[in-house]
Amino acid sequence: MQSIFPGNPAALSGRRVTLMGLGTFGGGVAAARYLIDCGASLTITDTASQEKMSEALEQLCGDLDRPLERLTLGGHVEGDFREAELLVVNPAVRPDNQWLKFARENSIPVTTELGLLWNELRSNKVKIAAITGSNGKSTTSALLQSILKEHFGTAHLGGNLGGSLLPHLSEIRCGEWVVLEVSSFQLHYLQSLPLATDIAVVTNFSPNHLDWHKTLNHYRGCKQVLLQNQDDAGIAVLNADDPNSRDWITKGKRSFFGLTEDGRLLVNEKPIDWPVLEWTGLKGHHHLANIAAAMTAAEALNIPLEAMEQGLRQYKPLPHRLQWIGEHAGRNFYNDSLATTPESAMAALQAFDEPIVLLAGGSDKGSDLRPFAGAMFERCKQIVLMGETAGQLTDYLTQQQEAELQTWSIAKCFDEAMQQAWRVSEPGDIILLSPGCASYGWFRDFRERGERFVEYYHKLAIEDPSN
Repeated sequence: MQSIFPGNPAALSGRRVTLMGLGTFGGGVAAARYLIDCGASLTITDTASQEKMSEALEQLCGDLDRPLERLTLGGHVEGDFREAELLVVNPAVRPDNQWLKFARENSIPVTTELGLLWNELRSNKVKIAAITGSNGKSTTSALLQSILKEHFGTAHLGGNLGGSLLPHLSEIRCGEWVVLEVSSFQLHYLQSLPLATDIAVVTNFSPNHLDWHKTLNHYRGCKQVLLQNQDDAGIAVLNADDPNSRDWITKGKRSFFGLTEDGRLLVNEKPIDWPVLEWTGLKGHHHLANIAAAMTAAEALNIPLEAMEQGLRQYKPLPHRLQWIGEHAGRNFYNDSLATTPESAMAALQAFDEPIVLLAGGSDKGSDLRPFAGAMFERCKQIVLMGETAGQLTDYLTQQQEAELQTWSIAKCFDEAMQQAWRVSEPGDIILLSPGCASYGWFRDFRERGERFVEYYHKLAIEDPSN
């Protein structure tokens, strides 16, 4: 895949650029504004209807200095691509998409919003810490940013968490740190760029997104791009406890994190005896590995332990990541909508000693759901299954069945799922949204799914405020 005009945004002036997939996370809107500001002649095309894109279009068109060249909604047409000198794609677009094939056949360079940002950061000599992995990358990114901010006075957070740093480029100075969460989708499109990150963290690796990548080798190869493109001056932070990623080839200096057998942190292979979960407000022992990863990256930069402690104390837990929403009628509600892998959801189940009423399932990414079903059967009082994978999970749960105990039900929509969960719950229970699957089909993304969960909780509180 060809590179765009590296490190020279001025080269975009007067260029015909097509933005494919405006999206709803904010990255597409930010990329469009950036391209317009750089003087590009911009065409936007999206398969979604104008009604679905109304909010994004309102955000975009409200303050543009000059109009779009063209806007196509409800589908793509060849004319939007034929004359393009650069194609900026939403990273969710699959590699086998016909219009990406068209771009390759016609030698049209392809990049993403993050690719545009990366070029800007590198040209301005900003320090980059990039975090990837199958699980835990969002929390690890936010933890590391909090530590770096405490020690250096400022640090910026962006990437796959949502939104975009493109509108904030004027706030990012030469020599400052930017922490980026980077997904496998994004890395696929970034591999043509010089990704010589100062720090590259791999939290772990397990099969995921095989509906997009098609093969495990392709998924693994995209993750490994982050390490392979480092130089000798970079630092590679790897999980000593994960046999699937700890031996990946690196060019940078290797530092390892992990946990001891008795559950203490290993920071660059040194045990740390600190009550870090209490400081961060994170719930669940699986977060210890995320904290160890962030601290190991900080230790490689010679940040003292005292600054790490203060950074951890300043950390604010991210939404949709085992987020406590509130208590109602003796039930505690937790929003873990970002648990889009079986491994993440299984870790969430281990975070509670109380009885769990679990909302699980969603769209099928090709993950093996059998271990998740086993963990559900062992840890949950009741299970409400949702979405495309409900049938698979039912089959696997049936294989776990003991006597005539029925511990699950299937919901046809999210409101019905919440009603079922509320109906079977009792005071003292945890009502947990931790799907272990992607949100597509019922929802636009995991954020909308989590927001609906929060809305239902507040609806209960309003309808019955006495409890």
